[in-house]
Amino acid sequence: MVAEELDVEGMIQRFRERAQAVRRRTLPPVGGPERQQFIEQAQLDFQDYAMVGEAQASVEDGVLVLRIDLRPRGEGAPPA
Repeated sequence: MVAEELDVEGMIQRFRERAQAVRRRTLPPVGGPERQQFIEQAQLDFQDYAMVGEAQASVEDGVLVLRIDLRPRGEGAPPA
């Protein structure tokens, strides 16, 4: 069964690493609209990877559950 073989913490760690890789990604030698599209995609990639990288994960009845606190810091969200 996949749920039994899934290393949830390892998965979360890989998303953290992906978020950092996006942060370190250099801009390719493009200009104009292509450059802006690359920047926007990098921002979305970082956001997505960082959110999953901060998730609290569990497997409940064979379902992977990711809890991501979207509240701003200071409004009940735990410190970073």
